[in-house]
Amino acid sequence: MFFFKLAWWKHLCIVLIFYTIVAGFLGKVPRLPILNESIRNLYFHVPMWFGMIILLTLSVVFAIQYLRSNALKKDFYMVETAHVGILFGIIGLVTGMIWAKYTWGEWWSNDPKQVNAAICLLIYLAFFVLRGSLEDETQRAKISAVYNIFAFATLVPLLFILPRLTDSLHPGSGGNPGFNAYDLDNNMRWVFYPAVVGWALLGWWIVTLRVRVRILQNYWEEKSK
Repeated sequence: MFFFKLAWWKHLCIVLIFYTIVAGFLGKVPRLPILNESIRNLYFHVPMWFGMIILLTLSVVFAIQYLRSNALKKDFYMVETAHVGILFGIIGLVTGMIWAKYTWGEWWSNDPKQVNAAICLLIYLAFFVLRGSLEDETQRAKISAVYNIFAFATLVPLLFILPRLTDSLHPGSGGNPGFNAYDLDNNMRWVFYPAVVGWALLGWWIVTLRVRVRILQNYWEEKSK
């Protein structure tokens, strides 16, 4: 009964994630040199980064909305989208390290994108340290909202601009061809794009659940005063 009560986008999320996992492990993939079967990680590693970017973009949008309205609910959404976004970033970094081990020969090669991704995660982890150091609720929300905006402003050049200016092992960076340029099997796109949408929807679903918990916690805290 619970399944039938879910919103349409949650049904879509479940279908896409199930499809991604089944097709990702059992579907045909091109036999490319070096990559071989490890190319299946494309359905998991890359969508995690897409999900992180989407969630952190939403986080900065909620930060701006909070600064304009001072609505506590906007602060909840800002924090939780950042939380889940960083979770996706950590999973993306770990899956990337596993992929690197089997294709580049080592877990960590100091590739520009690897290093910059780690820096981005540290910048956002500092965001949560900052929030934890402030006791006043309004001050905490305002200062962290401003920090969120500057953190996102550093994320864009670190992930999308600087790696393209230097040599990189990643596709589409440092003169290396992008994924579409060396992928000989266009059928992979039938799994890759649904995977991006599915994982992003899962991230948003987790955010909505965490925000509902925060609202309930805030309600009982206010009631107990």
